[in-house]
Amino acid sequence: MEKRLKTIAFANNKGGSGKTTTCANVGYSLASMGHRVLLIDGDMQLNLSLSFFTEDEVLAFASGEKNLYQAIKNQKDLADYVVPTAYEHLDLIPSSTLMSGIEYDLFTRWQREFILRGSLKTIKESGAYDYILIDAPPTLGGWVMNILCASDYVVMPVEASPWGLFGVANMFEFLEDVRHINEALKLLGIAVTKVDVRKNYYKQTLETLKQVENVHVFEHIIRVDSEVEWAQDASKPIMVHKKSARSAGEYMELAKEMEEDVRRNR
Repeated sequence: MEKRLKTIAFANNKGGSGKTTTCANVGYSLASMGHRVLLIDGDMQLNLSLSFFTEDEVLAFASGEKNLYQAIKNQKDLADYVVPTAYEHLDLIPSSTLMSGIEYDLFTRWQREFILRGSLKTIKESGAYDYILIDAPPTLGGWVMNILCASDYVVMPVEASPWGLFGVANMFEFLEDVRHINEALKLLGIAVTKVDVRKNYYKQTLETLKQVENVHVFEHIIRVDSEVEWAQDASKPIMVHKKSARSAGEYMELAKEMEEDVRRNR
């Protein structure tokens, strides 16, 4: 079957959901399966960039001209802002702390919801990638709407904790608003993260999510694993840091499940 590029946004308006970690490790997993993957760091916190580059390298990207903020602010073609990672089939467009002002920069633009989509046009038409994964900031606003208007799917990581479901209803409402502009946007599924199976929070979170009509909850969960933090400290995907780590296998299985769901939805 001919491969067709799919763009997936990882979004949740609540911080601490495991959104960036899921985006980074699913991206690496897809690349290790042979898919050509482009990651886009859409958050001013730079954490997706830090998942693959050292702090010095990321700060150099952020303070220079080769980052997402400069491209969006000046409405440039994003093909010129791609940085190869150390891993085969995996590239990144780094972020900048200046992304904190992107809402202001977009406010007066004509068709401002489609700035990112327009900047991705050359990349999407080039056939260079099978997947584009975008890490969205934990907010609801014009920039996240931009990300969702440039995407085919949304993956919503949700933390299995007492506060994990906080704001999920707002996220669903926001997705409905975006669909008035991007009718093709689909919620690929909810990824349950930071799971401690010994605690009732996990069961309560899962039961609540499964009661939501027309919302798919991925079968493969991501459990709490201290190795993830060590991997982040080393600026490496968990599979590279420690292949035998429990979470390494869980992210790979989640990536396979997402891949299969995308294939079914084509």
